[in-house]
Amino acid sequence: MELSGKVIAVLEARSGVSKTGNPWKVQEYVIETHDQYPRRMCFDVFGEDKINQFNIQPGEELNVSFDIDAREWQGRWFNSIRAWKVERVNAAQPTPAEGVPFPPPPTVPVDFSNSDEKDDLPF
Repeated sequence: MELSGKVIAVLEARSGVSKTGNPWKVQEYVIETHDQYPRRMCFDVFGEDKINQFNIQPGEELNVSFDIDAREWQGRWFNSIRAWKVERVNAAQPTPAEGVPFPPPPTVPVDFSNSDEKDDLPF
């Protein structure tokens, strides 16, 4: 799944050690859409390498690709929204100004008047 919007919050990173003794780190972010009725979504990025790779900052415009999964803990269910790809939306992309037509490309007229060659086209 994918959602586009602006990062409105960067939450405190959490870390720990797994049952197998491996360290882990997770960072959560809140993104808000630009719809008529904006929606907010809290998603996480798992792994210190991914957190550093994505380098998400507050105020950035992003396209976030994520997976949703649910897990049960002590009789309650919790959703997990985990980002697996983050792309920055470049707001400064050059776009043509509205109402201003592009000038036609320069053309060099072809002069057929001095041609002594026989035109052998069938039409």
